[in-house]
Amino acid sequence: MWNIDSILTYFNVDLSRLRDVFLYDPQAPMIFSSGLFLWLFAAFAVVYLLLYRRTTARLLCVTLFSYYFYYKSSGTYFFLLALVTVSDFLIARFMARTAVKWRRKLWVTLSLAINLGLLCYFKYTNFFGECWASFTGGHFELLDIFLPVGISFFTFQSLSYTIDVYRKEITPLRNLLDYAFYVSFFPQLVAGPIVRARDFIPQIRRPLFVSNEMFGRGVFLIMAGLFKKAVISDYISVNFVERVFDNPALYSGVENLMAVYGYALQIYCDFSGYSDMAIGIALLLDFHFNINFDSPYKSASVTEFWWRWHISLSSWLRDYLYISLGGNRKGKIRQYMNLIITMFLGGLWHGASWNFVLWGMMHGVALALHKGWMALMGRPKGKRPHGVRRFLGMLVTFHFVCFCWIFFRHAEFSSAVDMLKQIATAFRPQLFPQLIAGYWEVFALMGLGYVLHFLPGSWERGCTKTIIRLPLVGKAVLLVTLIYLVIQMKSADVQPFIYFQF
Repeated sequence: MWNIDSILTYFNVDLSRLRDVFLYDPQAPMIFSSGLFLWLFAAFAVVYLLLYRRTTARLLCVTLFSYYFYYKSSGTYFFLLALVTVSDFLIARFMARTAVKWRRKLWVTLSLAINLGLLCYFKYTNFFGECWASFTGGHFELLDIFLPVGISFFTFQSLSYTIDVYRKEITPLRNLLDYAFYVSFFPQLVAGPIVRARDFIPQIRRPLFVSNEMFGRGVFLIMAGLFKKAVISDYISVNFVERVFDNPALYSGVENLMAVYGYALQIYCDFSGYSDMAIGIALLLDFHFNINFDSPYKSASVTEFWWRWHISLSSWLRDYLYISLGGNRKGKIRQYMNLIITMFLGGLWHGASWNFVLWGMMHGVALALHKGWMALMGRPKGKRPHGVRRFLGMLVTFHFVCFCWIFFRHAEFSSAVDMLKQIATAFRPQLFPQLIAGYWEVFALMGLGYVLHFLPGSWERGCTKTIIRLPLVGKAVLLVTLIYLVIQMKSADVQPFIYFQF
């Protein structure tokens, strides 16, 4: 009598390994740069193309795959995604049915309470508990709370929908499947970019069409993101940056400084690499996302840095927090306070730690000081410096951002202080040649990463056009070559994206 086990045995299929493919493994969450995802996405793409004339079936297919992707990333916590989806869909519908302002405000408050309540429980319960115990002199026993991957992203994305409905900037969707598709769309589900409903919803039910330009640009972005993440970021992290940051007191000041420069490149390549792959995969599925990173280390001021870094988050904080606080409409002093409060909460959004709070506060104070300086000098908003002044501005801004990264990366203040102390008091520049010789592969990749980052935008556009013009076989050869390079350079352990923890 044949059964599934005997059939699998007959075809020499290891049942335990097959289960590992489909079941959640907390030690190996699914990420874009994993081989498993690439194989599953290839199979998914075939089904997606077969359903190109059946819009509802295609949306259902993508939504189910998105929930499976989230399950492989965060286990059974996909029910939180479903809870947020259903609650905000219904709240928006109820909100649209009434013109009474206080009732609309009540509904949007409920949406805020659900989304921020989930976020606060899973992300901040232990942090607030420890703060309260420290303030009162009591004791708080840490709770064993698992932080679901990407909860900060999908709660903010869903909130933008209900707030836009409340502001009457968009009309609510009538179909729950469409809204579930929007909230759970897997390319940007767990680490952004945060996609606005007003930008995404009009694309959901339009006819599927992927032009040769879209396909080529999508392939280029996937390759660029994979190179940034799996070649540059992972290699310099595992082989140098992590070693120094884990024990800064054991290394000289010059080694600590190089590790800071390495981390600045690592976090950029890691997060922008994910965003590039997300935008590229979405393009292959005929969905357009806005750019999320625009060469941020080219910035000549901290204000410009936040125009270029994690654009979807900075614009979300501006539109839904800074403007709600009053923005620049209530005088200069209030504007500066609003900037500091916004960045304080932006820092807290990144993690339940005083280090993140300090990181956000430093950026908030820097933004306020820059706004005040621009007003004092009478320079118009948005005007950027040129020539030597721009070069000096880039130099100062880059090193300010690097200084802040020290507190962002360390979990403890003492470790950040140790690193700064080593740089200030035990620099030992004579070790630099020995350092370069011992870690030449790391510094070669760091040099390559920074050179690529500071290249003119026209170079990237030229590379994109070249990829677009290549035949399909040429694109496939390039992608396979890159995957082979990734396999040769990757470490034994899976290196999850840094922003998975947020």
